[in-house]
Amino acid sequence: MNFPTHKLLTAALLTGLAVAARPAPAQDKGLVNTSASKHAKLSGVDLSSVQWQPQGFWGERFRVCRESMIPTMWALYHDPVRNHSFRNFEIAAGLQKGEHKGPPFHDGDFYKLFESVAATYAVTKDPKLDQMMDEAIQVIAKCQRPDGYLNTQATIAAMNTGKSTAFQDRLNFESYNLGHLMTAACVHYRATGKTTMLDLAKKATDYLYNFYQRSSPELARNAICPSHYMGVVEMYRTTQDARYLELAQQLINIRGLAGDIGTDDNQDRLPFRQMQKAGGHAVRANYLFAGVADVYAETGDATLLTTLNKMWDDVTSRKMYVTGACGALYDGVSPDGTAYKPDTVQKIHQAYGRDYQLPNHTAHGETCANIGNVLWNWRMLQLTGEARYADVLETALYNSVLSGISLDGKKFLYTNPLAYSDALPFQQRWSKDRVDYISLSNCCPPNVVRTVAEVGNYAYSVSDRGLWLNLYGANDLTTKLKSGAALKLKQTTNYPWDGAVQLTVQEAPAAAFSLFLRVPAWAAGAKVLVNGKAQAVALTPGTYAEINRPWKSGDKVELALPMPAQLVEANPLVEETRNQVAVKRGPIVYCLETKDFPAGQPLSALTIPAGIKLTPKPLTIAGSQLMSLTGKGELAAEPQWQGQLYRPVSARKPTAVPLTLVPYYAWGNRGHADMEVWIPVSR
Repeated sequence: MNFPTHKLLTAALLTGLAVAARPAPAQDKGLVNTSASKHAKLSGVDLSSVQWQPQGFWGERFRVCRESMIPTMWALYHDPVRNHSFRNFEIAAGLQKGEHKGPPFHDGDFYKLFESVAATYAVTKDPKLDQMMDEAIQVIAKCQRPDGYLNTQATIAAMNTGKSTAFQDRLNFESYNLGHLMTAACVHYRATGKTTMLDLAKKATDYLYNFYQRSSPELARNAICPSHYMGVVEMYRTTQDARYLELAQQLINIRGLAGDIGTDDNQDRLPFRQMQKAGGHAVRANYLFAGVADVYAETGDATLLTTLNKMWDDVTSRKMYVTGACGALYDGVSPDGTAYKPDTVQKIHQAYGRDYQLPNHTAHGETCANIGNVLWNWRMLQLTGEARYADVLETALYNSVLSGISLDGKKFLYTNPLAYSDALPFQQRWSKDRVDYISLSNCCPPNVVRTVAEVGNYAYSVSDRGLWLNLYGANDLTTKLKSGAALKLKQTTNYPWDGAVQLTVQEAPAAAFSLFLRVPAWAAGAKVLVNGKAQAVALTPGTYAEINRPWKSGDKVELALPMPAQLVEANPLVEETRNQVAVKRGPIVYCLETKDFPAGQPLSALTIPAGIKLTPKPLTIAGSQLMSLTGKGELAAEPQWQGQLYRPVSARKPTAVPLTLVPYYAWGNRGHADMEVWIPVSR
């Protein structure tokens, strides 16, 4: 790998690097460490436990992450002309002169990128990654005030004007930035055993603890986009400092103090426990729900879980796209004020809308919101062991998260619509072609990179009863059960393109334990064999199938998940998709692109027969191996619309045409094209 070098450090700094605090190696632990959480049923395996096999789906994505995503973005974030994120740290550290540039959450953007490097290092132990992180930490450390406050925007302003702006403007995202610092520091510590980044995060968390001792309504407003809820709890899990759990609980409680100065966009006009509907900015909402789930895992506060269950039911039953995307609206108003006060409405943006309000062409579906959906459902899965949360996690991960990045790992989408047409007579705010830098808000690119780097942490969980298989993919697992007994197994599969999964036990304890095999909600008719023999075990879609027995080296488990292409329809209250269908095969949602369409015809001219037979066909796009679906559609050529809003229906005789659908996450990787997920159906 050719990583960009960044010669910033003086000889003195490099000398300091050599003696950086390095305690006895940290117990690796998982990405979200619920191993000691009393109210979580499951905990993750260690950061380095899963090694993706190169030929598998996630092996390919991890390779692209390591070889393309990380070095490309690291270079971008060190380019002060295009992206001022790391230059802001250099200025705040006194290594450069200048002013803060970029959005106020630029610090958090860099911490997310740093986290992706740490997670990748945990698996690869690549010394170049370790050096990159060491160099960055040395600079970040010089930005931190003695009291623990760390925010380049305020620090640079104080340096240049002599005036402090710390926590004076809620839109400065200080807590958000610190939350990503905390999470990145915990991952770095678990990956390397070093405390250099963790020491910075401890001082920052101490600062927040002291800051929030004054729980005024004004302070309550600073919980904007609360990544720090997750970060503070993870700091508690890492350090066992009880003050941090106290802080996390207080952060939830003081939200209700915002009152009339709270906003629907920020979900803080009501106390969390009184919320009845998911609303407002979808990233902020999903981060809030994920953070509250973390607090529940440690406290068992049933009032928190009650609201979380309401929010989950609301989102998954009425407000989530078929791709797992969240946040339908670019702009709007809180739904008639009904979520809070019926006599007031407020402007909202990048937000959840009304029930069943799911437009396609103008869908927002910010990549960060979809990642928030993954973070939230991962935590709900850890709390309960219920497969429905893994189903949502997997849907979002394969579709509306991966759609946010190009197959070569170098270009990104901020929004993820379910349809695009050049015929739209207006230009939407965010590019519908992936770009290498989203200058107005580059929060999503480093977020999707860290997510791809960390997928291995979602694949397995452990409990007192055994090992849980949450996501399937070709990998080698080396872990320990809750008893401390060593377990090794190899998973061989071409999932998600094939539903055949084979597990080979390579090392196991003598005592019996259970394997919990997730049967996705779409996998009706699943079968399982152990050493060639059928098992009398329930394989109900949307559950985990438990196989309990003594296991030994060489045992083989064969899971067959039927994966026919399926036409999916939406609730008729979703007006935009009435009499249309989406196509799914396994966890993958498909779409049409004009690249595979008769020239000169709009996608709207095509209908898909309800009884269509769709055949999987391997396809390579941008060097990535994937599976398309082919069949016969019906094309009825349309007369041109010349600025008309309505016209009489014209008699059009449809003709059969070849039809090719590609995975939604891969759309736009063959050049600019119209696209649609929902297709009119002929019955």
